[in-house]
Amino acid sequence: MELSHVFETLGQPALEELVRSISMGALRAYKLFDALKVRARLGKLNAEHLRKATPKLWERLVDRDEELARELAQAVLVSHIDFVVAVLDFLGVPHDGIGFFQKGAAIAEHLKEGWQQRVLDEFRGRYPEALIRLYINHLLHEADKAAQVFAG
Repeated sequence: MELSHVFETLGQPALEELVRSISMGALRAYKLFDALKVRARLGKLNAEHLRKATPKLWERLVDRDEELARELAQAVLVSHIDFVVAVLDFLGVPHDGIGFFQKGAAIAEHLKEGWQQRVLDEFRGRYPEALIRLYINHLLHEADKAAQVFAG
């Protein structure tokens, strides 16, 4: 699965919603600010410029720009780290307490059959559906690169 395909499956309105939810403070705190600025091809990165760039970002995602998809997914997820922690705790996936698990960790063993729908059902209504579906697919991507996109 490609993350760009995940964004395409979510649709452009969901991308716009997710981009609006990106926190510049979180990007700075997690040292992702400069990487997103470069990957988004923005001379100045702020919420307004990022929001205005969304149509061009969408075009690049549809054209399968995986690096952009990875940076956008990370930017969205660190902006919602409380949600990430809640999902990992719900699934029983070991992490460092702030939502990160070690690279190469065998998270697939914690993702029991039907976990995607259980996460969607558990967090729907408390968090935006686009965010939930993005994270489900991000975890799926981490566990199995060949997995199909979960559309919900």
